[in-house]
Amino acid sequence: MAALDGLPPLRDVISRHGLDAKKALGQNFLLDLNLTQKVARTAGSLEGATVIEVGPGPGGLTRAILALGAKKVIAIERDARCLPALQEISDHYPGRLEVIEGDALKTDFETLARGEPVKIIANLPYNVGTQLLVNWLLPGHWPPFWQSLTLMFQKEVGQRIVAGEDDNHYGRLGVLCGWRTQAHMAFDIPPQAFTPPPKVTSTVVHLEPIEKPLPCDPDKLEKVTLAAFGQRRKMLRQSLKPIGGEALLARAEIDPQRRAETLSVEEFCRIANLI
Repeated sequence: MAALDGLPPLRDVISRHGLDAKKALGQNFLLDLNLTQKVARTAGSLEGATVIEVGPGPGGLTRAILALGAKKVIAIERDARCLPALQEISDHYPGRLEVIEGDALKTDFETLARGEPVKIIANLPYNVGTQLLVNWLLPGHWPPFWQSLTLMFQKEVGQRIVAGEDDNHYGRLGVLCGWRTQAHMAFDIPPQAFTPPPKVTSTVVHLEPIEKPLPCDPDKLEKVTLAAFGQRRKMLRQSLKPIGGEALLARAEIDPQRRAETLSVEEFCRIANLI
């Protein structure tokens, strides 16, 4: 890839700019440019696309996205140390990379999209990845501003995203993702591909929005799933006691002796709609 885009190898960039990964920021840099291209390709054709990237770091994934033809990349980076390295990429691709220094959790992504359909592609920092995903899943209106999400997580989180009922990994995240998206795990990335190597395997997950998910209020569904999986080993009559318990379950025609991990997405929506 260095030959493809004419920019220096990432190890040289990191060394020259003193970009040691910060644990406090959840940083693990992916240096294999063949892998960053594979991540970017998972999002489908990028020719002429607008892409939002969170946590670009030294810009390995950014370079892959641009090299594959994205019209524009809007990158949100919290670590000011990375800005000079990203500026070099911007100079190499004039007018195609916009870097915003800021906290992704405080960013209004829909405003950034400016009414254009966007794809979100990111090697998400481990410490904020799940919360960002939930934020993108639960806007009050649907379909969302994004066309697809192609995101890297710890493998355990990826398993929770794609899990369905009666799966050991099934929980609140599986319900929320299953309600509004079609999600699949694309491929794993071993720890040694990163600097520094994390203690766990990572995985790339691709999610596409379901145009017309089951009618349900996002806030109520989140309330039900938080209660149900907050005490997942208990029967629903106990875990859902604070929000209606057995009376609520009776109206939903669901056996109060069942446990949260046995309920389908449709059943969770049915309960939420009765709150």
